[in-house]
Amino acid sequence: MDPRLLLYALYERRLLRSLAGRPLPRHVGVMCDGNRRWARGQGHADPSTWYDEGARRTKDLVRWCDEVGVEHVTLWLLSTDNLSRPAAEIDPLLRVIENLVTDFALDGNPWRLKMVGALDLLPGPTAAVLKTAEAQTLTRSGGAQVNIAVGYGGRQEITDAVRSLLHEHAAAGTPIGELAETIDADQIADHLYTRGQPDPDLLIRTSGELRLSGFMLWQSANSEYYFCDAYWPEFRRTDFLRALRSYADRHRRFGT
Repeated sequence: MDPRLLLYALYERRLLRSLAGRPLPRHVGVMCDGNRRWARGQGHADPSTWYDEGARRTKDLVRWCDEVGVEHVTLWLLSTDNLSRPAAEIDPLLRVIENLVTDFALDGNPWRLKMVGALDLLPGPTAAVLKTAEAQTLTRSGGAQVNIAVGYGGRQEITDAVRSLLHEHAAAGTPIGELAETIDADQIADHLYTRGQPDPDLLIRTSGELRLSGFMLWQSANSEYYFCDAYWPEFRRTDFLRALRSYADRHRRFGT
């Protein structure tokens, strides 16, 4: 066995032991960032190969979450801003995402899928694949709820939530003045893409970037953040366990 692999295995066991009996997040959000920079550093010039390794790492992450009991995982795979990239780059990424969600939905996997994002902004065939994968997993249990954030933007989500709320009240005949007096944060939250789920306790961003870029703007008001230098395809189980350890070491006061 490679000595380095042995050392990593021993270190992972130590990290797992350090987490025993300590608070762990129910919901983890992950900004899977750095695929392109990793691929270029590896000498991959073809965009169709840039995201394959990242997709494999995504499957690994969901399994790691199951191992430690994380109940909800949100994976940001494609932002609304990403949709403006050239077709030669965005089309291969969409194919990788389609294949990924199809794999998640295969019989025998325990995960429930939910697509979070403005699917109407995606090409019709891609949106259809995502919706089909979600429908195939509705009755599953035993694994994490996996939110696939595609065509996602935090401002877009809040805009869509407010629009949905207004349509609901318009259909019920609520006067706009009455709505203005009674609307509150809970009502808006009930129309978010992640409605019915707990807010993320921990947000992880890879690739060394130290910003949220609009990820889960509403839901992250009380989240803990963990920034990792590794590009997403290089993100290891060790890095994930370190993020959990960092979370466990923090004292969450929620403003009190």
